Amino acid sequence: MSEEAQTPQWRTKLEELRSLDTSDVGGWSDFIYGFFTVLLFIVIVAAGLYTQVNPIREEIAQAQFQERQLRTDFEKKQRKVANLDAYREQLREMRESFAGLLRQLPSKTEVASLLNDISQTRVASGLEEELFQPQADQPREFYAEMPNRIEVVGEFHDIAGFVSRVSALPRIVTIHQAVIEPHKRQSGKLRMTAIAKTYRYLDEEEAE
Repeated sequence: MSEEAQTPQWRTKLEELRSLDTSDVGGWSDFIYGFFTVLLFIVIVAAGLYTQVNPIREEIAQAQFQERQLRTDFEKKQRKVANLDAYREQLREMRESFAGLLRQLPSKTEVASLLNDISQTRVASGLEEELFQPQADQPREFYAEMPNRIEVVGEFHDIAGFVSRVSALPRIVTIHQAVIEPHKRQSGKLRMTAIAKTYRYLDEEEAE
């Protein structure tokens, strides 16, 4: 059969669809029944596939997300394990450094010896002492600051030498609030007032 003979038949079917009376289902032709039967089947199958496949897609997406999370966690833990030896070495170095600092802090019974070292340093620097007045201790987390108000008299290079020798003591001593000015009663001499801070380690009872 030629294409020209088939074309009017398709046009007829198309006209049937266009002029379809939905209120007269009994008057539909076999073609119309067949067309809507196939269409309904397609809709039902599509709806069933969507209902079944969509939850599966969500489960797959969730599983993929969890897989990425697990992979990220695993990589982080793997890096931590790889760096564990380095962390241990850093911790050991920190403990040694902290222990070294603690060894520079005298205990309560060693404070008198430290104050004597400061006085001997002044004498060795050729300075006169006008005042050496211990102040109240100032407790911190695991140590206490012990400020001492000092007033010494001498030449500038002697004062500079005293400060340098104090900083070189085995125990930690720091100079604060230093003021140097001409001495009012001794011509050519300088007078330095300052706070010399020493530090001591708090024992267990004091730390509590």
